[in-house]
Amino acid sequence: TIKDVVTKEQRSRSTVITVLQTIQPQQKQTAMASLPPTLDFAKTEEEICSKWSTESTFKTQDALGVERGDKEYTFYDGPPFATGLPHYGHILAGTIKDVVTRYAVMTGRRVIRRAGWDCHGLPVEYEIDQKLGITHRDQVLEMGVDKYNETCRGIVTRYTKEWERTVTRLGRWVDFENDYKTMDPTFMESVWWVFKELFNKDLVYQGYKVMPFSTACGTPLSNFEAGLNYKDVSDPAVVVSFPVVGMEGVSFVAWTTTPWTLPSNIALCVHPTMEYIQILDKKADKRYILAKSRLGQLFPIMNNKKKWKPKMADELYAIEETFVGSDLVGKKYQPMFDYFVNDEDAGEYFRILSDTYVTDDAGTGIVHQAPAFGEDDYRVCLAHGVIQKGKDLPCPVDSNGMFTEMVPEVKGLHVKKADDTLIALIKEKGRMVHKDQLQHSYPFCWRSDTPLIYKAVPSWFVKVEEIRDKIVENNKKTYWVPNQVKEGRFHSWLTDARDWAVSRNRFWGTPIPIWCSESMDEVVCIGSVDELAELSGVRVTDLHKDVVDEITIPSKKNPGTVLRRVDEVFDCWFESGSMPYAQKHYPFENKESFEDGFPADFIAEGLDQTRGWFYTLMVLSTALFDKPAFKNLIVNGLVLAGDGKKMSKRLKNYPDPNLVIDKYGADALRMYLINSPVVRAESLKFQEPGVLGVVKEVFLPLYNAFRFFSQNLERLEANTGTKFVPSKDKVSAATNPTDVWISAATQGLIKFVHEEMTAYRLYTVMPALVSFVTQLTNWYVRLNRDRLKGLEGGESESEAGLQVMYDVLLDVTILMAPFTPFITEYFYQHLRKLQPSYADAANGGGSSNPVMPGKSDSVHFLTLPAYDDGRLNADAVEAMEALQVIVESGRYVREKRNISLRTPVKCVTVILRNPSANVIESLNGPLKGYILSELNAWDLVIVPKEEEHEWVTLSLTPNFNLLGRKLGKKMKDFKTHVTSMSHADAVACLENGGLDFEGLAISAKDELVSKLAFSKEGEHWESTSTPEGDVVVAVDCTQDEAILSAGRSRELINAIQQLRKAAGLDLSDAVEVFFEESAGINVVESAVSNNTNLFEAKFQGAIPVPKKFAPSWSVVLRSDSADIGGSKVEVSICRPAVAGRCGLSDEVGYFLSTLEPSNLDGSALSITVDGKDISLSQGEDFWVNTVAKLRATKAISWLE
Repeated sequence: TIKDVVTKEQRSRSTVITVLQTIQPQQKQTAMASLPPTLDFAKTEEEICSKWSTESTFKTQDALGVERGDKEYTFYDGPPFATGLPHYGHILAGTIKDVVTRYAVMTGRRVIRRAGWDCHGLPVEYEIDQKLGITHRDQVLEMGVDKYNETCRGIVTRYTKEWERTVTRLGRWVDFENDYKTMDPTFMESVWWVFKELFNKDLVYQGYKVMPFSTACGTPLSNFEAGLNYKDVSDPAVVVSFPVVGMEGVSFVAWTTTPWTLPSNIALCVHPTMEYIQILDKKADKRYILAKSRLGQLFPIMNNKKKWKPKMADELYAIEETFVGSDLVGKKYQPMFDYFVNDEDAGEYFRILSDTYVTDDAGTGIVHQAPAFGEDDYRVCLAHGVIQKGKDLPCPVDSNGMFTEMVPEVKGLHVKKADDTLIALIKEKGRMVHKDQLQHSYPFCWRSDTPLIYKAVPSWFVKVEEIRDKIVENNKKTYWVPNQVKEGRFHSWLTDARDWAVSRNRFWGTPIPIWCSESMDEVVCIGSVDELAELSGVRVTDLHKDVVDEITIPSKKNPGTVLRRVDEVFDCWFESGSMPYAQKHYPFENKESFEDGFPADFIAEGLDQTRGWFYTLMVLSTALFDKPAFKNLIVNGLVLAGDGKKMSKRLKNYPDPNLVIDKYGADALRMYLINSPVVRAESLKFQEPGVLGVVKEVFLPLYNAFRFFSQNLERLEANTGTKFVPSKDKVSAATNPTDVWISAATQGLIKFVHEEMTAYRLYTVMPALVSFVTQLTNWYVRLNRDRLKGLEGGESESEAGLQVMYDVLLDVTILMAPFTPFITEYFYQHLRKLQPSYADAANGGGSSNPVMPGKSDSVHFLTLPAYDDGRLNADAVEAMEALQVIVESGRYVREKRNISLRTPVKCVTVILRNPSANVIESLNGPLKGYILSELNAWDLVIVPKEEEHEWVTLSLTPNFNLLGRKLGKKMKDFKTHVTSMSHADAVACLENGGLDFEGLAISAKDELVSKLAFSKEGEHWESTSTPEGDVVVAVDCTQDEAILSAGRSRELINAIQQLRKAAGLDLSDAVEVFFEESAGINVVESAVSNNTNLFEAKFQGAIPVPKKFAPSWSVVLRSDSADIGGSKVEVSICRPAVAGRCGLSDEVGYFLSTLEPSNLDGSALSITVDGKDISLSQGEDFWVNTVAKLRATKAISWLE
């Protein structure tokens, strides 16, 4: 702001002199000048989301691909349930899918990304049952299936909008407008088609099978569903007796962890070849028959190896008789309960059977058989004729797990709650031998989280076992990341796969399309709406149970009768496994496009889907087409709470995903998740500080580097008066070693990302991207800070560096777009303005083909850069790696001696083990100055090979892991031999490739470990060696006055930089610097006097001078006290001001204070004061600044 100031005399004459009172830094408007000092990443992402929505960016990206005729890349997205909100597992899988599909689009493929919703099945019904208080199937029938299904329909899309908001906010591009739902009639019709194809291939049958059964949901589950949710529980474990008919006082004893199944016991089973014994339990005075190897079940002390002594056996029991299991087969016993003694087939009950499934690793070697509740029980009893196919089983438990009136003592009780009552009854009968609690892993319902039971139910099955070998072969044709899940967990699951029960005794699902006669002698499977209309005369628009159950089909076999639909609906896993076909309404529509894109190029889900979606996809695709359903698959691990436990809404042991996104941004969350072990199918303990770490360690440094680039670009344009135009030719012609290196590293990164993404290895890509950001921000920018500012080599060098930096930033921005879509879009919108093609974006050009940087409206329209083989430079990369090792080692040495980086050191000496000629040449040549600058050293010495023995000692040690087996007992002598070698002998050993030791050839490359250690004498040396022992860096830590003075100069420079930053100055804003020391102290003046060239180069000629020389009209922008060399000094930065000679009048001084130094051209000035003409000469009466005045007048001896 400008303030008018006049003297009393001037006021009377109305003469006004304008004087600058305060200065605010001016904002300069150029293409890159709008970057704020700090960026709110989350808020910026929301603005970008809004921009994408307004401009339909996702749709435009797809439209551009269609217009170009890009080949389709088929992606299947497993449909989630929308009855709950998305959690970190969904976010992780969604991020992986988004990264891969974005990459595919940006490498010339078109990807249809439709949202899909799993609408049927237990998740929905369970929630409705809870809401309506439904506990039994009959309640649904009383309510009406139509009303029940309508209630289910009302909640299935309850959270779709919340899903859309979260998924969109995450930056994942999915088509929600053209979504599919498993409850859509078109989807359900394709499911019918899938089932009919299997039916026609004789891969479907109805059977009576013991299945995992959810009593809470009232329906059987498949074996893979039963494996989804195991928990550690405590169950009663009892040993009970069954008196042998015809052997007075002798009982069989059996062990079970399900006492509730004992009322249904109708047989006992032994192993045919196992040894059994009859014993007398001396304490109980009872005789029992059990496996000899299982005595410890009756006498637990026998299991305690420390306490048990064989002689103790005489006190506990006596063996009276020995049997082989087959000897016991056919023997009868007295039933535990008499609930089924009067059954029609009871004559076959209550006898001993044999089967090899019986083991002696637990229990008594005798297994009680309840065929209604055990798969092996059912099989064994059927094989021995105890039960008959097609006949009812002894089963006193209903579909909700409640005991029926068949067992009146526990009628209406859930089986798991009936254990205590039944145990009490067993005790009353005198049949309880032993009772204990067992801690074991037990399956729970994946939806209701209640314990499963095993129960015999009639079901419709797909013959998986019949096509199992084909499924295994098709799995071999797929590519998994990580491969060990395919070869291990999934392969094992497939090789043991059993027939799949696809029916559920529920209501809200796709009805099984089988119409049959009551006797099942006529069965029709329907595969389409048209077929149903043709056979029934009824055309429907909805295929749900409440609609199609009313439809009958006239019987062709028995005219006058009708066929009715069977009661069951499909398991929702059958629907999700049918998703590839049903989402396209195949084969009724999209036949050609489906077949062209099948199998899918890519799918991704969590590790739990190895027994879920991955499995059902593979079964159905094999059954239908004898192909896998997909080609490539990424399996992610589980995201756990920070304490390693499962994330729980009830426990609130994890942060709300939406709050994390609002706080740190979606890019940070995406990068945190995919730069973790979870993309290798391992578990991740979610830590919110880890998301913050991405912001601090990746995005903030990257943004600061980007802003630094833009500031210097602005400065360059202002200083040269020319517009910056990116030039690939200038980048390729760069000769600065760091320019060549960062360009080569960028091309190497591009090559690596393409190679790894082609192999779907996200877990290698993300670390490489993060590492590169560090290389760019921590190394390239830091090494070239002064050069890019124009302080080293002038503006030509500055432009050369900025050309390279622009090229790198643009390439990396495009390359990172699939991974971090928001920050890359932000960068691109700034970078594109510098491209000549930016002008072509107008009038819709930005959303048209061909796409190109600058013209295209979004980074996501662009094609990922291909690497330039001509710019790959292994020598440059190798040399920079050596530089970084030396610099990092040198810093560590400084820390060991507690020497600040602002204090120079005299010399850094480096010893390298077998360096290449390229490295030596680079370190002694173009990179030397960078090392000296980074380590603030005056000299660098790379010790030549012939002199290294004067500085270091080479030592050898055995590689114990490799040599242990080879040398055996000779290892001790060998270790002594190699560790006692002299430096020369060790060098010779390595150069010869190894040595012979007692007739054994020892390889130096693999079987010896070599390390260099500093051996130069002198306390002024401090050194370190790398962990590999191949580099030693030693620093001469001598401290003299010259060293200390240079250190104080660095401290003053830092203080000045801090003042500039606090004042909000741009890089191009010039200032004058003044300091004031206490009387008698000249620490700062001495430091400045010895290092004037340093200050002049650093601050555009503004050498700090004592404050007493400052013009009275100097405007202080910022001032503060600083500690320089242990002394407190007042340092001020001031607006550049003209300096006048001593003795000028106040009026002339006022005039000089109004002049802008940058406008002076050496001409004399004339003014009139109180009517008197005064002439002022530059260089005699005034100077452009204080330093110029002091030099001209020689007021300071050291300022020449």
